[in-house]
Amino acid sequence: MTPTLSDIKTDHEVAVYLTQGNHYLGRMGYTEHGIRHATLVSSLAGDILAKLGYEARDCEVAAIAGYLHDVANMINRYNHGTSGAIIAYHILSRLQMKPEEIVLVVSAIGNHEEERGNAINHVAAAVILADKSDVHWSRVAKTDFAKFEIHDRVNYAAQYSELQVDPDGRVITLKVTIDTTICPVMEYFEIFLQRMIMCRRAAEFLGCRFNLVINNYELL
Repeated sequence: MTPTLSDIKTDHEVAVYLTQGNHYLGRMGYTEHGIRHATLVSSLAGDILAKLGYEARDCEVAAIAGYLHDVANMINRYNHGTSGAIIAYHILSRLQMKPEEIVLVVSAIGNHEEERGNAINHVAAAVILADKSDVHWSRVAKTDFAKFEIHDRVNYAAQYSELQVDPDGRVITLKVTIDTTICPVMEYFEIFLQRMIMCRRAAEFLGCRFNLVINNYELL
């Protein structure tokens, strides 16, 4: 039987890789990339396709890709998309997923990094949008504000973020509320502009327009 999202979430191998990868990144001062992030990206990726009218299994495959997209952080942050695609291939083959679905998952994982990723199919597009929309104060692992760098400040300043899908208007909107006493809006663009361009292209692949709204101002 083809694996479900529940099978992936309860798989011991997956749990160990995600947990340890997040632990290693935390030691280097990165923001959270563990079970919380995987669960949110999984939920958002599936929800995006569901709201745009895709079949239920397409939505579940996107959710599986979203859950596994950061699995290779246990190896290294550099090029973790490609490494993660290979790891996911072995996991999903063990779980007897069909090749037609494996190719969607591994291509989405291999294309979610902004340095080299592209929205090459509907699953990849959904994972890109879901992943890049997770900006939130709870992702910051550091506790000493004096040691925050720009990624820490931007995430810590993000008090609220939500990805909204309007299927009728074919618009996907990322709404973010930023505490500008912690960091100016310009710092958000300094580190996230490439990610927002990637989101725009992913939305276009899905036949939608991408909007970015920060503190109730439409910026893209």
